[in-house]
Amino acid sequence: MRVTGSCHCGAIAFEAEVDPGSVGVCHCADCQKLTGSVFRANAPARAATFRLLRGEPKTYVKTADSGARRAHAFCPECGTPIYATAAEGERTSYSLRIGTLDQRHALAPPARQIWTASALPWTRDLLAAPASERQ
Repeated sequence: MRVTGSCHCGAIAFEAEVDPGSVGVCHCADCQKLTGSVFRANAPARAATFRLLRGEPKTYVKTADSGARRAHAFCPECGTPIYATAAEGERTSYSLRIGTLDQRHALAPPARQIWTASALPWTRDLLAAPASERQ
């Protein structure tokens, strides 16, 4: 599926191809910090399909618990996380942040969750919280 995306302020725009059923959620402490939220949701895109249309993201390199070095890209103007990819060597894929995708509502529910040991307990039962369609 072809997707387009952008940061909050519009300085960064991109396009890529993703499998709509490949959405994943990560609950690790790094992802919580990097997103400023309770988890990170992303969809992988093969590097050959990813193309920046506007702007140049700033990157921050983080060494994961696995030892892998990941380049986390974000908008230098508004701070929106855009993607993560290999920090060195050939980039084979980009982990696109779901919230930046224009077609996010067309994606399937997450196919997997990882680092659930770090998940905040209440994230497993969000549907139990009172909800309203608008503020």
